[in-house]
Amino acid sequence: MRYKLFGKSGLKVSELCLGTMTFGEDWGFGAGRDECKAIFSAFRVAGGNFIDTANADTNGTSEQIVGELVAGDRDRFVVATKYSLMQRPGDPNSSGNHRKSMVTALDASLRRLGMDYVDIYWVHAADGVTPLEELMRALDDMVRAGKVLYVGSRTCRLGRSPTASRWPSCAGGRASSASRSSTACSSAPSSAS
Repeated sequence: MRYKLFGKSGLKVSELCLGTMTFGEDWGFGAGRDECKAIFSAFRVAGGNFIDTANADTNGTSEQIVGELVAGDRDRFVVATKYSLMQRPGDPNSSGNHRKSMVTALDASLRRLGMDYVDIYWVHAADGVTPLEELMRALDDMVRAGKVLYVGSRTCRLGRSPTASRWPSCAGGRASSASRSSTACSSAPSSAS
């Protein structure tokens, strides 16, 4: 396995990322726990260290399974999760990029993962309403609180924004910003989920 730097950071991630969107069978399809364990084991033996999930993947089961799989050797793995998608149907504040959605989604993800922090926290999708200043301040606060080491965006180009570049977490401070879909951080590998 070869490793690449995550964005403009010193963090080394395997060039292949294990996407775990269908770890769990909550959606009527996907991999059961035994199959997930076999997939994870093959990835680990091959030298993989970068695992990606999301708060909405298989209704949170994916995060539970990932947490169980890495529990014995947590520090070896770079665990990424995402937020933005609906957490509780009928609750208008349970999705989006705003601070309330971020804080509640991250706390729930950490509980499901059984972790004190995640290595990478992705913005899953732009909501079209949350001001970038609010989003960046909240992401930076999560880094400063020790709940997140690095931040990034699955679809947005946060690192290219003049507003985003003012925040320490995106300007080479304690964390780095990377976008999976942008050329701004082309050294950041993509995941399959």
